Amino acid sequence: MLAKVYSAAIVGLESVPIEVEIDIASQGLPSFTIVGLPDKAVEESKERVRSAIKNSNGDFPPKRITVNLAPADIPKEGPSYDLAIAIGILLASGQLQADMSDALCIGELSLDGRVRHVNGILPHAIMAKERGFKRIFIPKDDTKEAAVLHGMEIFPLETLTTFFNHLTNASPITPAQHISLDEFLEDIEYPYDLRDIIGQEQAKRALEIAAAGAHNLLMKGPPGAGKTLLAKTLPSILPNLTFDESLEVTKMYSISGMLDNKALIVKRPFRNPHHTTSHVGLIGGSATPRPGEISLAHRGVLFLDEFPEFPRHVLEAMRQPIEDGVVSISRALARVQFPAKFMLVAAQNPCPCGYYGDPTHECKCASSQILRYTKKISGPLLDRIDIHIDVPAVKRELLHTLDTSKNEASKTVQERVQKARDIQTKRFVGKITKTNAEMTSREIKEFCIPTQEGIDLLHKASEKMNLSARSFNRLLKVARTLADLQDHPTIESYHIAEALQYRPKHIV
Repeated sequence: MLAKVYSAAIVGLESVPIEVEIDIASQGLPSFTIVGLPDKAVEESKERVRSAIKNSNGDFPPKRITVNLAPADIPKEGPSYDLAIAIGILLASGQLQADMSDALCIGELSLDGRVRHVNGILPHAIMAKERGFKRIFIPKDDTKEAAVLHGMEIFPLETLTTFFNHLTNASPITPAQHISLDEFLEDIEYPYDLRDIIGQEQAKRALEIAAAGAHNLLMKGPPGAGKTLLAKTLPSILPNLTFDESLEVTKMYSISGMLDNKALIVKRPFRNPHHTTSHVGLIGGSATPRPGEISLAHRGVLFLDEFPEFPRHVLEAMRQPIEDGVVSISRALARVQFPAKFMLVAAQNPCPCGYYGDPTHECKCASSQILRYTKKISGPLLDRIDIHIDVPAVKRELLHTLDTSKNEASKTVQERVQKARDIQTKRFVGKITKTNAEMTSREIKEFCIPTQEGIDLLHKASEKMNLSARSFNRLLKVARTLADLQDHPTIESYHIAEALQYRPKHIV
């Protein structure tokens, strides 16, 4: 007898439906075969399914059983097909009568029949809704992850027996209640606050501008100046994720198995990889492509501390994703694209010892060492960074300041940043672009038109600073963000003047 149950597979970042076809032949020696490009974990599901059915008071038919995972040209990975295979065997053997044509079944089975957590539930649930599935059966531990979607019934499963009893109407399962995004926003807390940072007012201003327009930022200064602390404070002033952005980020972490029991990610990601991170670790890849750090930082911040210590070939690989907002990975088994619209925030010392140009410490580096150190970061990569800021050492008399109550709090700055982002949302309605930093050349010509005084200042600065076309466009993007922070419809000359302060003169 033949039975068909639907499950799903992850291909890149998206979920695709998988038809689990089960045929139990009346002739032939007893066997259990799975076909359709299964990996080792799928192959081992034969033993898990066999034991789960027996330990759930079911009969495992001693016949020739063939399981086909279609389409057969898509590699099948992981244990998420266990549940669909088990139900298919019960249907094909006549132990169960049920219509599963509108249902998606995903879950790993333990030997005693319990349904265990699997990765990628959110992408599967989104696909199920888009494809018109009315029901989705998933592990109970993953219920909240799928409950953020509306428009279909979500059934949490504890054991194979409860699933069987539900399908036979012996003990129906109550569908899970849907969850709204507002329930998660109330719990957002940040470990760092701008109020606690002493001094560094210019650096705080640069952080606000970067957050308002999603601009890339490079901080350069001596050891102990507070570069790392400033970077870690940045998430506290970033605007809230929209629901669509939250789903994008949660999908990425779901397929990577990094949700950590969270139903939905509502805080913008902050990734801080060590400088020994490999090319694959930062960009993504492996035989079966998986997201790297730049994709895990999507719609958030990628902080690269000790910027020049990263291998040059690893940093150069970021040039295309910074421009395009996606990273394309081609392997023998698959060709996938992962989103990578992140804010690059980097920190570095001015020289190997860290004290070049510091008035309070003597630099012990030779000029050749300083030159070699600064040349570790290529000009084209530096040219892709919108805001360059020097972070000097904090004055000693300020270090004894204990009262920081007069400092501006992150929440106050975040309100200004949110207003600037709201302006950009209205500006780019109906477009792929979401922030000023993502504007294309055509959009720059449409939305970044300075006053005549601003145009004159731009011409003088371009000649004096020898700005490249990319630098010129990024300068206009920063100026547009400065105008948005003041809710100013046009770009004035003083917006251009402040934006010029954040361009290094030696970058062309």
